[in-house]
Amino acid sequence: QLQLVDSGGGLVQPGGSLRLSCAASEHTLDLGAYTIGWFRQAPGKEREGVSCISSGGGNTVYTNSVKGRFTISRDNTKNTVWLQMNNLKPEDTAVYSCAAERLTTIQAMCVQPRKYLSDYQFWGQGTQVTVSS
Repeated sequence: QLQLVDSGGGLVQPGGSLRLSCAASEHTLDLGAYTIGWFRQAPGKEREGVSCISSGGGNTVYTNSVKGRFTISRDNTKNTVWLQMNNLKPEDTAVYSCAAERLTTIQAMCVQPRKYLSDYQFWGQGTQVTVSS
């Protein structure tokens, strides 16, 4: 079951910025109880954990290639998680998806992503990010 809506992707030039959003599709789903992760998959490559945030928002983790450029945040009162992406590079081009899981750590979720998004409790359909001049 999806129940997450991820959006905000698009075509941007190198050095540009995008802000991705991950929201619950049903108001009955309280994302505040879940660790949230952003994942990306480029054609011909394995899915990669980009960034994860703990349920309370106090702990975050980033893959090395995006450190200093991407920022994950959440507002549990709005039931939404964002991924602010700055100084985008062509190698950031991929389909970005968010996923939610209870009772897991940000390290477990991001460092060892599951093979399929459907292996998480909730996931989004993905949004395309293309960085090209």
